[in-house]
Amino acid sequence: MDQLQGMRVFARVAELGSFARAANDLDMSRAMASSYVAQLEKHLGTRLLHRTTRKVTVSPEGAVYLERCKRILDEVQAADDEMRHARARPQGKLRVDVPVAFGRYLLMPALPAFTERYPDVALEVRFNDRFVDLAAEHIDVVLRSGEIRSPDLIARRITSSRLVTCAAPSYIARHGMPQTPGDLRQHRTIGFLRADTSRPSEWKFKQGRDGTQKLKLSFALSFNTSEPMVMSAYEGQGIIQTTDLLLGRAIAEGRVIEILKEYSCEGPPLSVVYPRATQHLAKVRVFAEFAAEIMRKYQARARIPSIER
Repeated sequence: MDQLQGMRVFARVAELGSFARAANDLDMSRAMASSYVAQLEKHLGTRLLHRTTRKVTVSPEGAVYLERCKRILDEVQAADDEMRHARARPQGKLRVDVPVAFGRYLLMPALPAFTERYPDVALEVRFNDRFVDLAAEHIDVVLRSGEIRSPDLIARRITSSRLVTCAAPSYIARHGMPQTPGDLRQHRTIGFLRADTSRPSEWKFKQGRDGTQKLKLSFALSFNTSEPMVMSAYEGQGIIQTTDLLLGRAIAEGRVIEILKEYSCEGPPLSVVYPRATQHLAKVRVFAEFAAEIMRKYQARARIPSIER
């Protein structure tokens, strides 16, 4: 039984005092309208309407139920109207979770433009580099590295990346330039602690024509977010491996030098991710577009080749 439709039919019959008029108003047959009300009465175990050949009246139990029906139907209509409006116009609270470096260096400078463009969107922004469960943590949109395989999520890939291995000129001047990935075992390296294991990530390098090799290193320093890792590299503390999205501009400006460039391999893609159920909301759509716009502008400034897919 479609209880909500049954409630709609019952309320309309009660208001108009006629099955025929209610059926005509709801664009259905009289028999169908009568069937909806009969199913609803059977479900509730009580008579909602008194029927005679001349008129239809509401029973005492039906009068009580009718008031509840009206409130429920009004709420459903309001929710439908709000959703239609939200699909057309960006508005309401939007909870966003982004990687620390993206948030600090790219999103924050761009936020004034977003808030000016969409003044009715109230942003709640969290910075972290760990995996985020959107449903459990009530997050509307995340920026996430890597492949997204959940059927409940939509991942809009805004860019791919390349893994780069870098060190500051001061470090290279003191310790020399590694020639092969294996040489890194003789150098100070700075690692990134994975959120899922709390262990440092292995480094990856191109091997042969299409293969990759993983290298497990003993790190002199390790961090659980990318920002202090990058800052330590700037200060000459050691060699790091991360994506060109983080270091492209620093490489172009000479703050770090890319080493082992011939061994560089593809890195994780960066995607805007949101629940499939909210994909049509205007506030979600405009933030996804804004994040992609931020990345395009950054890549142009940093002279990183665009490899968006």
